[in-house]
Amino acid sequence: MTKLLKSLWARFLFQDRGILPTKKLLIVYVILTAALGIATAGNLSWWYVFTINIIVFLVSLGDLFFSPKKSQLSFKRTLSDEMERGLPYSLTIEVSNPSAYSFSYRLIDSLPQSFSRPFPIKGTIPKDSAVKIMYETTAAERGKYKINKLYFRYRSLLGLWEKQTTVELPQEVKVIPDLTETKQYLENAQAFLLYEGWKIRKQLSGVGEFAKIRNYVVGDDPRKINWRQTAKLREVMTNEYEPEHGKYITILLDCGRMMGAELKKANRLEKALEAALTVAAAALQKGDYVSVLAFSKEIKVFVPPAKGMAHLQTILQAIYNVKVDAAESNYAAVLQYLEMVQKKRSLLLLFSDVRTFLHEESALIYLKRLRSRHLFFMIGIEDQTLVKRTKAEPTDVQTAMIKSIAQQQMMFKKREKNKWEKQGLQMIEAPEEKLAVTAVSQYIDIMNQNLL
Repeated sequence: MTKLLKSLWARFLFQDRGILPTKKLLIVYVILTAALGIATAGNLSWWYVFTINIIVFLVSLGDLFFSPKKSQLSFKRTLSDEMERGLPYSLTIEVSNPSAYSFSYRLIDSLPQSFSRPFPIKGTIPKDSAVKIMYETTAAERGKYKINKLYFRYRSLLGLWEKQTTVELPQEVKVIPDLTETKQYLENAQAFLLYEGWKIRKQLSGVGEFAKIRNYVVGDDPRKINWRQTAKLREVMTNEYEPEHGKYITILLDCGRMMGAELKKANRLEKALEAALTVAAAALQKGDYVSVLAFSKEIKVFVPPAKGMAHLQTILQAIYNVKVDAAESNYAAVLQYLEMVQKKRSLLLLFSDVRTFLHEESALIYLKRLRSRHLFFMIGIEDQTLVKRTKAEPTDVQTAMIKSIAQQQMMFKKREKNKWEKQGLQMIEAPEEKLAVTAVSQYIDIMNQNLL
């Protein structure tokens, strides 16, 4: 295809500058051609046919003078610098038309393919005015994206010809993990975890530092009732104690092949990222030091430990773009690296696939060595398909075989988990929708028991 043909093809694909005939003009020519075809049957000269076509064509070009020049239009795009994965966001395009002509338009924005694309957007813009065009989009994948061009077509009210212009509006947008659960915890920890009362894990009596006096709720230790405040306020009040602050939490994120397994709404890595950020927010809010290490066959990201809520943004910017690798995770290498960089006693919170981890005998050697200094805890996502297979009714031979194999896999997993737990290495699995809640609950439980 020659350069000229490529340019013409791009013009028809909404990707270039130029002038294009509209459907209205084509319909006029179809009607005119039919009429002239009938007339030529009555001995009308072909010279007249040619002349009439040229006159109609030249007259139609006059329609271009009733629409603004391309240089008269100006465009501005407004969008957020950061978008959370899977959540809808509004984008605004402001079009200024200082000319004396109104026009109708169609536009296509150069959003990446992983974004939802509600195009083309249609409308009209009055003369001597500025109009804000809004549309919603949702990003399906994390990462950093560039949005450069805006493709804009407009026509006069007669609508015989359509002008097309391509505007350069370079902008960058970061798609970060969905922080809905993190925000829910930060806004109202009690609603997120039932933080007070009998449903929270109990703290060892007499351990920790005094935090506050609050209303007594069912399940509180009666020995902690503050009788002086109870008599003064005529309500049962109790003392609340918190674990000592300033502990070290190390979050390990597995980015290996098995973390790319698709779930109901995302893959395992997406859910692990969301849960890890929620745990980090909870720990930083409590005054603990948090570090994050993402890995697969090699170390991808390491964020050194720090405290304060500002550190959450540091963690987010470091790990928002980590992807699943098409390789098996090297647990031994990451644990060896961790032994060098994390000298202080720390809670090692690993988000990974339990089944894959259980097959890593080499990791057990390093974990036994780390156990003397650190506390290890692993959280995985429960395999709903496997659970469903084990509970299926064996209505025929095939279903019975599938159920037996699923039960065999569950037995293997349970047996291997018991072996690791005897070594002091705890691991649990949680449903994907409760992963963040379970992870934060386990963190709080460990802190309440002062295991660090």
